[in-house]
Amino acid sequence: MTVETAHGAPPPTAPRAPGFQRMFAPAQLTLGLFFAIESYSGDVPRMEGQIELARAAEAAGFAALWVRDVPLRDPTFGDVGQIYDPWVWLGTVTAATREIALATGAIVLPLRHPLDVAKASASVDRLSGGRLVLGVASGDRPVEFPAYGRDFERRGELFRAALEYVGRVLEETSPTIESPFGVLRGADLLPKPTYGHIPVAVTGSSRQSVEWIAAHSDAWMMYPRGPQLQERVISAWRSAVRDAAGIEFKPFGQSLFIDLTDDPDAEPQPIHLGYRLGRRPLVEFLELLRQIGVNHVALNLKYATRPAAEIVDELAREVVPRFCAHSVAA
Repeated sequence: MTVETAHGAPPPTAPRAPGFQRMFAPAQLTLGLFFAIESYSGDVPRMEGQIELARAAEAAGFAALWVRDVPLRDPTFGDVGQIYDPWVWLGTVTAATREIALATGAIVLPLRHPLDVAKASASVDRLSGGRLVLGVASGDRPVEFPAYGRDFERRGELFRAALEYVGRVLEETSPTIESPFGVLRGADLLPKPTYGHIPVAVTGSSRQSVEWIAAHSDAWMMYPRGPQLQERVISAWRSAVRDAAGIEFKPFGQSLFIDLTDDPDAEPQPIHLGYRLGRRPLVEFLELLRQIGVNHVALNLKYATRPAAEIVDELAREVVPRFCAHSVAA
């Protein structure tokens, strides 16, 4: 398989998996959508018509579909994601789509046994033809940790141990591993990744330094900030990547909540972690993010006031063609 992008050939050190290549290229920006692809009040979405919307997003040229890992409903937190288990839901979406990247935003590693994460990741990766981008995080909902018998204050340490464990069982044959999650000896995990490595995107700081993230991940997904502050964060990321990995480019992405108005020229008004705005200011804002070094924006429609299908259609016609997914040719 040969891979080409809108920017030209990817860096030689970039993961070869088609999902990663569809999402990321130097100096380019692509768009994704978070499940649930709908607007809803409260914390529980309806999840109606999601597969049809996923197919529409793929046809429109969106780069990725994002799933959440929210094991328990915490009424004080405000959002349960797509409700369904991320791996079961990814299996459903894998079967319904062909090319769009499938990204987790993010699997809470301290709560999950690394063998189960690795087995599920490799299964989705193989069944989807290498479309998985494994977003991981340390977790931020304290109520979940005692339910799993985990110490919330140790989540940074557990995150590091779990990520190392996942990487080793996916990429080595019958490794011997001693970790807080147990001892592995004399056995192997199957299947192995389609392209030898599943791309990893750390979400937030996950209680790690930017230098550690640069050395141990393929991409960094952060939360939305004002462009000036985000530009400083990206500058620190690029410097850490050069120092830790010895290369010039590892992607940087972020999430963004949007409420796309009927008025295409409506000026941005702040909402939680995003903006209510028209499509033309949205294009201008996304172009600004591209200029400061953001490579992917995962859009969330939870706070939208229009039907999701209507918004996806407008984005498909007026916005996505300017930030289209990179081509991955067989």
